[in-house]
Amino acid sequence: MVIVGGGFGGIAVARNLRRAAVQIRLVDRRNFHLFQPLLYQVATGALSPANIAAPLRKVFGSQKNCDVLLDTVTGFDFVSRRVHFASSPSLPYDTLVIAAGASHSYFGNQHWEPFAPGLKTIEDATEIRRRIFSAFESADRETEPVRRRAWLTFVIVGAGPTGVELAGAIAELSRHTLKNDFRHIDPTEARIILVEAGNTVLAAFPDPLPSRGEKALARLGVTVRTRMRVADITDESVRLEPMTGTTVPETILTHTVLWGAGVQAAPLAGEIVAAAKTAGEVPATIGQDRSGRIIVNPDCSLSGLPNVFAIGDMVHYTGPDEKPLPGIAPVAMQQGKFVARLVRNRLRGKPDPEFVYRDPGTMATIGRSSAVAHVFGMNLSGFLAWLLWLFVHLMYIVTYRNRLLVLIQWSWSYLTWDRSARLITGPARQHEHR
Repeated sequence: MVIVGGGFGGIAVARNLRRAAVQIRLVDRRNFHLFQPLLYQVATGALSPANIAAPLRKVFGSQKNCDVLLDTVTGFDFVSRRVHFASSPSLPYDTLVIAAGASHSYFGNQHWEPFAPGLKTIEDATEIRRRIFSAFESADRETEPVRRRAWLTFVIVGAGPTGVELAGAIAELSRHTLKNDFRHIDPTEARIILVEAGNTVLAAFPDPLPSRGEKALARLGVTVRTRMRVADITDESVRLEPMTGTTVPETILTHTVLWGAGVQAAPLAGEIVAAAKTAGEVPATIGQDRSGRIIVNPDCSLSGLPNVFAIGDMVHYTGPDEKPLPGIAPVAMQQGKFVARLVRNRLRGKPDPEFVYRDPGTMATIGRSSAVAHVFGMNLSGFLAWLLWLFVHLMYIVTYRNRLLVLIQWSWSYLTWDRSARLITGPARQHEHR
């Protein structure tokens, strides 16, 4: 078996086959598993990258039937059943699992990316962290009021869980962590603006959680602009246009724009489609949705390829309600466990199982002691939802060491309001030097 991707889905497959009679090659271009739900805390200085990343060789060090390969997949040959790599010889497979994840989408405006980084990788998080803390430093040097206000203005595009969590964390950072650190500015005057094209924040949550989330953001001083879409982004401003004719366009002077508005499948999805077109006995096309996600069968296999599976954020899987499953960790983990069970059944000559997604709920934190959660059919908000968010995220972290480190950091931050990883790393942008 070859597993492409060391995220939640790929790890779930490999771990659930640790006692099966299979030889596993887990391939990833990074040597670590990343706990993406806490990337925003790296981006705002609450956690260090090592707190939420675990080396793959450490994760599978004691699993004898799993070998890790560090390389980049360049293509597939579905006829001869081989996976091709940038540096290593191609690998044959009996069963192939592709769990390559997703990246952020700018809806056809890729030229915005240098001005508005998304949050999918460690590098994204440290770049956002550099921009946030550099903005306060630049504001401290600036003497002209309008330019200083631009440095102290932070715009987050997209009011899903990522955008809401980023906005809340930056608000707490400016109003508590940094409030006594500067001599020439008042960090509490920072403006945090959350932009959403839809009618409400946290639109995927059931009522009344979106309105409760918006009230929690207001208490932190976050300004929410709903029904507004981004028309243009530069290194000095972002231009917003209304989704309806009831409001006027708005230009916000800012040097810090953060993107959390959309996702698209990893580029490897295109390699899958290209490989399917060149395979004679395989259907000429494998379906993709408008985000580039691969459309898979009910058993997570690709059309015409019963031994090739795709799982996680890169796939379009329709649930019982005829809606695609969300791109969240529980979906990838459950699909990974399912594929592992299917492989075990095939080894024993048993019929294939049926995948049934069990929704564990959704949750998002909005700063200290505040969160919203929809779990077990109940809507929770406030401190109880926040405690539940803490517990669930701790349990999902792969290694016990990282769980302990994160718990210690969270405890210290809760008691002191301090964020210990406030490092400015990486090269500054040109206008920051100016």
